[in-house]
Amino acid sequence: MLRRRRKAWIYLAMSALAIFFLFPLVFMFVSSLKPDAQILSDMNSLNTFLPVGDISLDNYAEVFDRVPVGRFMLNSVIVTVATVGLGLIVNSMAGFALSRLEWRGRKIALSAIIATLIIPIEAIAVPMMYWVTKLPRLVWEEGMLKYAWGWLNTYEAQFVPFVANAFSIFLFTQYFSTIPPSLDEAARVDGASWFQIYRKIIVPLSGPAFATVAILTFLPAWNQYLWPAMVVQKEQLRPVMIGMQYFFQENVAWGEVMAYTSMITIPVLLVFLVFQKAFVSSIAASGVKG
Repeated sequence: MLRRRRKAWIYLAMSALAIFFLFPLVFMFVSSLKPDAQILSDMNSLNTFLPVGDISLDNYAEVFDRVPVGRFMLNSVIVTVATVGLGLIVNSMAGFALSRLEWRGRKIALSAIIATLIIPIEAIAVPMMYWVTKLPRLVWEEGMLKYAWGWLNTYEAQFVPFVANAFSIFLFTQYFSTIPPSLDEAARVDGASWFQIYRKIIVPLSGPAFATVAILTFLPAWNQYLWPAMVVQKEQLRPVMIGMQYFFQENVAWGEVMAYTSMITIPVLLVFLVFQKAFVSSIAASGVKG
């Protein structure tokens, strides 16, 4: 009986905490349906969290009139998919090499990779931008491929610098270390190469780790603001977060701001809901191991 009561209190506390953290999302979605005057007048009551009063989708219609939402969404999808997809391949291979292969200096290499986590993007943004302006790329002009210099105003500049990620490499390394080495030995006896071991044994057994890295890579890629603001000036290549500037150039329309933020938040929530079980199981499996 005592155990049931304790469990009931735990669930009650967790539910209250979940509701508390949901308040900002509820406020955002509800406010996106109200005119500015009502948003401000409801701030002093619980109506600010309730869809009452003058409710409509006018703010969403105004958003499409002010911002090319479809173009920005497509740009963010392209950049995010490229960052996540290439990141899963590159970082998992690096994690495999650090956790499964025996080579001199791998612990030092892992320590150096982890040490880069303390470096903020603001500290290296200017050097990164310098090198981005010096990189060659292929362009299609006059019916043929030609070389051009500089990645400014390109998709490549928005995702290539963020494909390799120190935390993702560390997470893959930790998770791969939990897989029994005897599987590698058995595969090597059967004549499998290290790449075959990675592709046919390690990857199928590491679904939770891949899902976790996908989520943790998706969030910063989708929410990028500083770097795209530096390397992208063309409107047709801007991601969704740059679109927030459009709402603060003149009089701020808070209903439209809430509508726009609601639209760009929905993909994040969907990704987390799809991968949440794998995310939790990966953290439980690899987050507590040294």
